Amino acid sequence: MSRDSELAAMFFAGALLAAVTAHADESSLVLAAGDGLNKVKSSCAMCHSLDYILMNSPFQNRAGWEKTVTKMIKVMGAPITAEDSAIIVGYLADHYGEDSLPVEGGGS
Repeated sequence: MSRDSELAAMFFAGALLAAVTAHADESSLVLAAGDGLNKVKSSCAMCHSLDYILMNSPFQNRAGWEKTVTKMIKVMGAPITAEDSAIIVGYLADHYGEDSLPVEGGGS
């Protein structure tokens, strides 16, 4: 592939990514307030929609969220430290686990 073709392909990929990112408007998505919310938003949203939390919450308990976050780190390559992982799992289990109490503003 020529240098011009490589640059054109990179430009196209960047434009496509920008269009997809702009389309993923989550301004109306509200997650439950609580310790760890900012960590969840910054760590999870870098790779996928925060809707995944809401879609998976009916099926997850603490152990399930631990497996999910571990998969994101080990399989998907999410740059999350062990300390941050514990914070994220704690937040998800407390607010979006199958055993959590309903929380106003987006909790299960």
